[in-house]
Amino acid sequence: MMVADWGLSIAYWLHMLATVVWLGTLAALGLVVLPAARRALDLQAFSALLGSLQKRIDPLGWFCLAVLAGTGLFQMSAHPNYQGFLVIDSPWGMAILVKHLLFGTMIAASAYMTWFILPELRRNALRQAQGQAASAVFERRSLRLLNLNLILAVFILALTAIARAS
Repeated sequence: MMVADWGLSIAYWLHMLATVVWLGTLAALGLVVLPAARRALDLQAFSALLGSLQKRIDPLGWFCLAVLAGTGLFQMSAHPNYQGFLVIDSPWGMAILVKHLLFGTMIAASAYMTWFILPELRRNALRQAQGQAASAVFERRSLRLLNLNLILAVFILALTAIARAS
């Protein structure tokens, strides 16, 4: 096996690993942990849990996104169907374009969660700790964005399958 083949193999492995970690985390949170916690906890405890989870998961998510972007671009440039930037002349090219648009949407949703929703959740938790009234608005937005990212990830996997079959 040539050195370039090893590099591509490592890129595929890292890409799949980052996909599994990120999508697995989204799925576990969106489908299991948060729905169960929402039913079992009061608003104050749920808000505190949500803030704590996001504080721990955000760095992991951003790391996975960086790995996905870097390894994905490397894989794409090595693919025989790649003809150049924004050359869409095949089903593979269209699938990759739509995949990247959805990936960009995921990044935007993650950025909004990290830099707008999470700080509001922390402020909300502080207000609750001081005995002030709490609002569930940001918890609902956070859950919606988490579910949006999970749905987008499923479509991205489908587009990956389409591209691989082309």
